[in-house]
Amino acid sequence: MMSTKEYDRDRFDRSKRISWIDMDQIQKSRVLVAGAGALGNEVVKDLVLSGFRDITVIDMDDIVRSNLNRCVFFREDDIGGDMKSDVLARRASDLDKDVRITPKVMRIQDNDDWNFDAALGCLDNISARLHLNAHCKFYGIPYVDGATDGLRGKIQVVLKDGPCLECMMNKTHAKVIDERFSCTGQNTFVPKMAAEITTTSIIAAMQVRETLKIISAREELCIMNAVYYDGSSGEMQTLIAETDPKCPNHAEVKKWE
Repeated sequence: MMSTKEYDRDRFDRSKRISWIDMDQIQKSRVLVAGAGALGNEVVKDLVLSGFRDITVIDMDDIVRSNLNRCVFFREDDIGGDMKSDVLARRASDLDKDVRITPKVMRIQDNDDWNFDAALGCLDNISARLHLNAHCKFYGIPYVDGATDGLRGKIQVVLKDGPCLECMMNKTHAKVIDERFSCTGQNTFVPKMAAEITTTSIIAAMQVRETLKIISAREELCIMNAVYYDGSSGEMQTLIAETDPKCPNHAEVKKWE
């Protein structure tokens, strides 16, 4: 009978073969995932499979049927039942008995716990993103923001000394700052946006890969600008991100130093 090789008994053997990945730090780290929808499902799945053991998930929404074609952890029986963050935490925990996923049913604006090594944004509106971005800058938490719109997606990494989301905001963003583009929740929404799982999976995977770099102390490998993905053409474009000296987040950091 064929015996199992020693290296095949190690759940993370293949990840450890990537020279810069620091599995010890990954397993010790505490990460925040803001949003438990399509991006949140994929991000949490990738975090657990990558070795993260302490994950907090924040979301205020319930589950509807239209979530089911792009949320890997949601089932038909979940509709009208437990909230997104609760279901996601319970199902994703089945992937690894050693992981602890803490669900919080709330808006990110109501969160008062900022003791994290990294935060991943999987949100559906600009106001929530800016709140998360500002708090991460204030507390020195690396923030990896993701967004999708149909076959298009965007990722931006916000580090302690670099530009943040608000540095790149313009008047168009200001006009829609409080509008939500998801399919659930109790508030009034703008017309639904297109969404599909392949683009969601790509953006989520990029977010988790950047988080692996951050936790492994390899920030020099991180995306330093805003990267846009076009699933129609398969192309990626980079928009140079620069620190805005008028950005209140950077002024706030200077005030406290």
